[in-house]
Amino acid sequence: MGEIIYWGIIRTALLILALWFSFDYIDYKFWWSAAIISIYVIIIHPAIIQFQLFKERNKRVLTDTLCSRCKHFDASAVLCLKYDEHPTAHYVPCDGIDWEPKN
Repeated sequence: MGEIIYWGIIRTALLILALWFSFDYIDYKFWWSAAIISIYVIIIHPAIIQFQLFKERNKRVLTDTLCSRCKHFDASAVLCLKYDEHPTAHYVPCDGIDWEPKN
């Protein structure tokens, strides 16, 4: 999840620079339209696609693992909060020793 935000920040910084330099070359009435379209195409749409891929990659972890039913598991980041590690379908950070059921 952090990778999506990191690349979103990088794309935003580059887009701000590009829009700032293009301000003198594009007519003002078209600049706003170009800015809004480029924000969607360069920042928002890739972030949506990356998030869908993130959910698809972690679908099995969120539904079929022991971690998904533990109180130390953060489903939004697919992270064990107690060990600060990302569980996978074949790896449980605590090996089930510190597992505690959700309330």
